[in-house]
Amino acid sequence: MSATWFDHAIATVAPRMAARRVMARQAFETLTRGYDGAARGRRTEGWRAPGSSADTEIGVAGALLRDRMRDLVRNNPHAAKAVAVLVNNIIGAGIMPRAASGDDKLDRKVDALFERWTAECDADGQLDFYGLQTLICREMVEAGEVLVRRRLRRASDGLPVPLQLQVLEADFLDATKSGAIGAGRLVQGIEFDPVGKRRAYWLHAEHPGDAYGALQNGLQSRPVPATEIAHVYEKQRTQARGVPWGAPVIRSLRDLDDYEVAELVRKKTEACVTAIVFGDEEAQQGIAPTVVDADGNRVEQFEPGLIAYARGGKDIRFNQPSATGGYGEYKRASLHTISAGFRVPYELLTGDLSQVNYSSIRAGLVEFRRQIDAVQWQLFIPMFCAPVWR
Repeated sequence: MSATWFDHAIATVAPRMAARRVMARQAFETLTRGYDGAARGRRTEGWRAPGSSADTEIGVAGALLRDRMRDLVRNNPHAAKAVAVLVNNIIGAGIMPRAASGDDKLDRKVDALFERWTAECDADGQLDFYGLQTLICREMVEAGEVLVRRRLRRASDGLPVPLQLQVLEADFLDATKSGAIGAGRLVQGIEFDPVGKRRAYWLHAEHPGDAYGALQNGLQSRPVPATEIAHVYEKQRTQARGVPWGAPVIRSLRDLDDYEVAELVRKKTEACVTAIVFGDEEAQQGIAPTVVDADGNRVEQFEPGLIAYARGGKDIRFNQPSATGGYGEYKRASLHTISAGFRVPYELLTGDLSQVNYSSIRAGLVEFRRQIDAVQWQLFIPMFCAPVWR
């Protein structure tokens, strides 16, 4: 790229600065030519790619993503199955720790005490430690994050270890708490000290979505020391909070639901009219009998097995519902997209084994098992199991 007149003008008084300008412009042109994804033009119009931080994006969309994903898991069988597959593979029957102090006698004693504690570790008194793991993992996948609070008990409570765990949904975090606080800062309910270490979690006393709790305590929150909380979520960037694992395919799940409802309504409508009896002349082919409301407006209604008569009808024609072309292919392609978004193999999501054999499905599961192994050792164990053991 040649120098401009402005470069020549600068070169007369500052040749070195002019050279830097030309070289910088050439480097920029090379960069934009080398990355098509950074090009600007008609093909990329409307592509919004803000450079906001992860915390900013989650602060705007996190609550709505969480609510929509929960709604899909409640009502969409594919979303429910994807969450179940991930939880079953990550936790299975439970991730069991073992003492390894080097002293066999001490290890056996610690393991026996831990086994006794697991039966009574739930603050709600319903699950054991491994049932809590399943619940916590489910919340992590479905809602994107979950909080586990350490609850110290009195010796008089009769527990083998005076400690229990309370599972709190992410909604307990007061997301309105953001900004500076002393020398530290608040990010969506999480308090950080001046060096960026988590200092406290601002929690509601009751679930803000619970009608009784909201009336009793309003939406007030108070800080709980971070040492009392295990915050379990997947870090994809350096964000403070997590997002549902199915976030990339929320719209795809919804679109598939709408498509199936539209197909069902269309088929039901076609099946309502069994036959129509036509007249001899086109002028006589009005549908009869005619039903009118109080204002004299015609009321038309389809009912199953309906035979509609035209005035002077002499010829009967039976309705033939059309075949639904492409329905299976569209649904299969959509489910492939959904399985990719959840990071679950298509065959495990749908149970459809018609297009695989033993060798191909075994090879296809290798990467999934490697992913599960990484989630266990790099996410769930360090964020939840290890703090509980300590």
